[in-house]
Amino acid sequence: MSRYQVVGIGNAIVDVLAQADDVFLDLMGIEKGIMQLVERERAETLYAAMKNHSEVPGGSVANSLAGLGALGLKTAFIGRVRDDALGRFYEKALAKDGTDFPNAPVAGADLPTSRSMIFVSPDGERSMNTYLGISSEVGPEDVSEAVAGQTDWLFLEGYLFDKDKGKQAFLKAANACHAGGGKAGIALSDPFCVDRHRDDFIRLINEQMDFVIGNVHEWTSLYQTDDLDAALAKARAACETVVCTRSGESVLVFHGDERAEAPVSRVTPVDATGAGDQFAAGFLYGMATGQSLERAAKMGVIAAREVIGHVGARPQSDVKALFRSAGLI
Repeated sequence: MSRYQVVGIGNAIVDVLAQADDVFLDLMGIEKGIMQLVERERAETLYAAMKNHSEVPGGSVANSLAGLGALGLKTAFIGRVRDDALGRFYEKALAKDGTDFPNAPVAGADLPTSRSMIFVSPDGERSMNTYLGISSEVGPEDVSEAVAGQTDWLFLEGYLFDKDKGKQAFLKAANACHAGGGKAGIALSDPFCVDRHRDDFIRLINEQMDFVIGNVHEWTSLYQTDDLDAALAKARAACETVVCTRSGESVLVFHGDERAEAPVSRVTPVDATGAGDQFAAGFLYGMATGQSLERAAKMGVIAAREVIGHVGARPQSDVKALFRSAGLI
C-alpha cells in the first residue's frame, strides 16, 4: 500500500440540503444556526418536509478530505456506513472524489446509514439536524493499522468522542500514525461536545495530539475560561501546533514559540455549511506540502471563503487556482 498524505476518521453522513426561511424553521421547531442530534423518527419527519433537496456525502472530516482530494493530495477516510442505498451512495461518492474508503458498507446492520438534514436560511445560516445512525458506532475494529500507520497526517473528528469506542478508535489510530512517523491531530468540532468530554479531550491533546483546530467557543469551553489568551496559552503548553478560528476575525496559529495570523475578509455567506471543514482542508494542505505556518493558515482562510460563497459543504471552484492567484503557490 502506498503512503497517504492525509487520513481522516469521522462520521460518514449523507448531507441532505434544502433552503428554508425562519417561518419554516419555527413551524418545524428547528433551532436556527446550530447542529442538534435527532432520533430516527424525527429524522424521517424532517426529511419528508424538505423541498427540492440535494444529497451529498458529508461529515465534518470527510468534507475536509474531499477538499484535500480536490487539491490533489492522496487521502483515505475511515468511517462506517450500512449496506443500504445511502451507504452505497456514500462509498461511490467518496471514490469518485478520489478519497479511498477502506471500510466496506456493513451488511445486516440494525442501524441505517447516517444522515443530516441541513436547512439553509437566506442569511446563510445552516440549521443541522443530524441522525447519527451507524456512523457513531466507529470503533477500534474499524481502524486498519495499515491505513492509519501509513499517513503523514491523521485528522480526527471531535464529534466521535461521544462514545467510548470512538475514543478507543482514536487512540489506536494515533498510536499507529505515530509509529509510522506521522502527525496526528483533531478538530474540537463543537463546544457542546467539548463540554461533555472535557477531561478526555484534554488528556488526548496532552498525550497524543500534534495539532488541534478549534474556534473561540471551543477553546474557551475546553479550558473553562472567558479569556481566550489564557485558553490558548494552556493549549500551547500541551500541544505542538494550535489553531484558533474567530468568526470573521483573523485566524491565530501557533507552533512552539512561533505565532502567525491570517486575516479574514468579512463577507455575507450564501451558506456557512462546511466553512470550518474547508478551513481545515486548506490548512492541512499547507502543512502537508511544507508551507510556512502563516501560508498554511492563509490557505485555510481562502478555502473557507470559497465554500461559503455557494450552497454545500465542499468546494466547487479550483481552490488551488485561488491559492495561486493569492501568491501562495
